[in-house]
Amino acid sequence: MKHTWKVTFILLLLFFVAHAVGLFVLDSYQTKEYPYGFQPPEIQDTGSTLFNIVFSIAIMTIIVLILIKFRARRLWKFWFFMSLLITLLLSFSAFIPKEYALILALIFALWRILRNNVYLHNFTEMFVYGGLASLFVPILNVLSISILLIAIAIYDYWAVFKSKHMIKMAKFQTQNKVFAGLFIPYKKKTAILGGGDVGFTLVFSGVMFYNFGWIPAIISSLLSGIALLVLLILGRRNKFYPAMPILAGGCFIALGIIYLLLTLGVLSA
Repeated sequence: MKHTWKVTFILLLLFFVAHAVGLFVLDSYQTKEYPYGFQPPEIQDTGSTLFNIVFSIAIMTIIVLILIKFRARRLWKFWFFMSLLITLLLSFSAFIPKEYALILALIFALWRILRNNVYLHNFTEMFVYGGLASLFVPILNVLSISILLIAIAIYDYWAVFKSKHMIKMAKFQTQNKVFAGLFIPYKKKTAILGGGDVGFTLVFSGVMFYNFGWIPAIISSLLSGIALLVLLILGRRNKFYPAMPILAGGCFIALGIIYLLLTLGVLSA
């Protein structure tokens, strides 16, 4: 088992809370305007949308690797601060007026960059992914998110087991105490779940929510969480694993269940 049962439970709980917050953020933006002119990118055909997302991920990965090579900690922290500010603003604005949301986002983003701690880190992570999902879910459909998950799962496997640059990125971010993801320190060890593992599965659940409603979204989040639990139980300590292949499997099992329920008439599209 990768971590203790207590740590595993907390990590899984945080995963589900982040999904729940994210789905409520997406629900809010169905009837509410985005703050300060923010909008999801214009919807294009499936191929163009996927290309733009994959290209953006590739560019961001290259930038992080360059920052690692030159140990540009200040530049990394500034970039991370801006990402925090935008995603927290979008997430908070789903629940409170945008003026207060901006103030809170600025406070929490600065606080996390300058004086981070485990409680602040995980609290802000609960809102980061909802803000991120609010930009990408509206431009994706079932086909595009399925293709994207497959691509990310393959990339995650290659980046961890083959090129190993994902491990370098994780170590660089944790050493600078500025990284995206959940983390729980215990007994001189640290349990970490990467931000992409939470974010991409939430985007999948969000697409299910936008297309089929709350129940399919809950099924998707539940099955991806179960897949995470399986990984944590079967995984070995002190070893890096690509989580997305397993989590994507959970998402696709959920998709199969959803289509089965639709076919049986238990759910309506």
